[in-house]
Amino acid sequence: MARELDERDFAILRKLAPEYSGILCPESGHEFRSVLPPVSNHIAVDAEDFAERVGRLSDEDWGYLADQILSGREDLGCMPEEDIDTILARIREAVSEEAAKQIERLYHLSGCGLL
Repeated sequence: MARELDERDFAILRKLAPEYSGILCPESGHEFRSVLPPVSNHIAVDAEDFAERVGRLSDEDWGYLADQILSGREDLGCMPEEDIDTILARIREAVSEEAAKQIERLYHLSGCGLL
């Protein structure tokens, strides 16, 4: 579900990609509608860079992002599996094992076209 990012989202984006000040996705020219996918797909140079970037986020940030993912407002469907694994590990640490399991289920269901 596409959404308009708010100030909290932009604060998280600034932590993840301080060198990037735009609100447009570098590849498509459209405004960002999620936080994690554009960082994964267009800003981070590889899985290691993505892992370093998401390591900058606080437990509070991860709680917010987990809520956004579980509510369908943050879509992870287009992200590579290695970056999803990184996200799930951070959510396990910062939020809970149950939240990580639910998000993993959502990711796999969306990849199968069931959502």
